[in-house]
Amino acid sequence: MKTILIVDDEPRTRQGIRKTLESWSCGRYRIETASSGVEALSWLQHNDANLLVTDIRMPEVGGLELVEKLNAMAHPPVVIVISGHPEFDYAQKALQLGVISYLLKPLDKLKLVQAVELAMKREEELNRIERMEKLFDPKLLETLQEDKTYGVQVQEALRFVDAHLSEQVSLRAVADQLHMNASYFSVLFKEQTGLTFSEYLSRRRVQRAKELLVNTRYSIAEIAEQVGYQTAKYFVKVFRSIEAVSPGQYRQSNLNPEETIQ
Repeated sequence: MKTILIVDDEPRTRQGIRKTLESWSCGRYRIETASSGVEALSWLQHNDANLLVTDIRMPEVGGLELVEKLNAMAHPPVVIVISGHPEFDYAQKALQLGVISYLLKPLDKLKLVQAVELAMKREEELNRIERMEKLFDPKLLETLQEDKTYGVQVQEALRFVDAHLSEQVSLRAVADQLHMNASYFSVLFKEQTGLTFSEYLSRRRVQRAKELLVNTRYSIAEIAEQVGYQTAKYFVKVFRSIEAVSPGQYRQSNLNPEETIQ
């Protein structure tokens, strides 16, 4: 269950926000409160929050200081800031810190709920992006980002490989497709991409396999076939050599918790 943490040193405001969000969420979210930035930081040392709703002006640790500290976390919550004063400098700093919404007191309940809905959508989008980033092979991504600097022949080779990943692709077959000498093509490919053709092909196949492992329920053998390996055993060997884990272990460690039953 996702958690919303409300931080405000004014008891009436804190409880009013809590009641409003509990009524809106109908049990979909866990709603927690803290009476100060210090209490919030202490709570967050042992708990995770998906959304932080915090007042700006509080003793000891103010709302923006709290947000700055949280931004150093590996997985900081998305943030909504509330304030009793329409101060431009506060609003500007909040935006610089990536705050989703800046709401003024007295809080309009409808605007609060709308801001929370927007923030939770943003939090889910950030989680999705983070999950996708985990899929990417850094070496392969670096190679693909240089696509515009490649010669026409190498660009065509990359497109050919992508279109035929499930088939038995070889350096010679690609060279023949490009009407090039295989040895010359091998040297040209390495010079421009920084990877041998064989290494690129393996990494591209494993990249595609990672996407299938996370986004589908195909078996390991089915995925091996879809990315061009004749046997699951050899596929597992190649996968492990690049990712340092087996395909099954990779799938298990990258499942979206919201899509599984614990």
